[in-house]
Amino acid sequence: MTLVRAKKHLGQHFLTDKNIAAKIVDSLRPENKYSQVLEVGPGMGILSDILLEREGYEVSLIDIDTESYEYLQKKYPKLGSKLINADFLEMDFAATFTGPLGIIGNFPYNISSQILFKVLDNRQQVVEVVGMFQKEVAERCASKAGSKEYGILSVFLQAYYKVEYLFTVKAGVFNPPPKVLSAVIRLTRNETPQLDCDEKLFWQVVKAGFNQRRKTLRNALSSLINKEKMTEEPLLDLRAERLTVDDFVKITQQITANR
Repeated sequence: MTLVRAKKHLGQHFLTDKNIAAKIVDSLRPENKYSQVLEVGPGMGILSDILLEREGYEVSLIDIDTESYEYLQKKYPKLGSKLINADFLEMDFAATFTGPLGIIGNFPYNISSQILFKVLDNRQQVVEVVGMFQKEVAERCASKAGSKEYGILSVFLQAYYKVEYLFTVKAGVFNPPPKVLSAVIRLTRNETPQLDCDEKLFWQVVKAGFNQRRKTLRNALSSLINKEKMTEEPLLDLRAERLTVDDFVKITQQITANR
């Protein structure tokens, strides 16, 4: 079969090392009570080859690239409707899958944050994610409060998932090689069905705090808080990067109580 051409505008860097591919697939943990696995951006199927050999997985593949889709149709004729030519970011999870879902992929770096926010939007269904990201993004996802990498994505992901930085991947195992290092992380849904606060307000608080991260929260959140009633809250004297998820939940609760 004719090989698929990596397309710059789709952020494609095809993994070529089968040992690393196996290591990524081995990082899935179906004991987390899911059997459905969706691979995003399978390219020429280096992860798919391994996934489809594993017993107990009900595997679907989604790729926006028509050339890749047609290549995989020929390679895996038995997949049928489980091979999907569509945009992952536009996918209706509830209409496509019933029950819990694991997601895996060598994700396009140009939309990696959008992919993670799509996961967050579907956090009640997506119980695990194992994926390759640009190393800088992977570090941001896993970073803890107080570090310079810690930001909006860190807080939102860690509110609902345990985030583990698994291993770093060098550029030479991709075609074409990216100009950056890569890394694989694992997200595992935590036991929190929903936060103990107004979740919509929580998102507003986190975004407002980090959008002016050099300011203390008392100033960054000035449009959200009742300044007269919250003068004694010490967390407001810190910058957003110093607060844990629990701290942001506490501030959200206080804003709601003091309106």
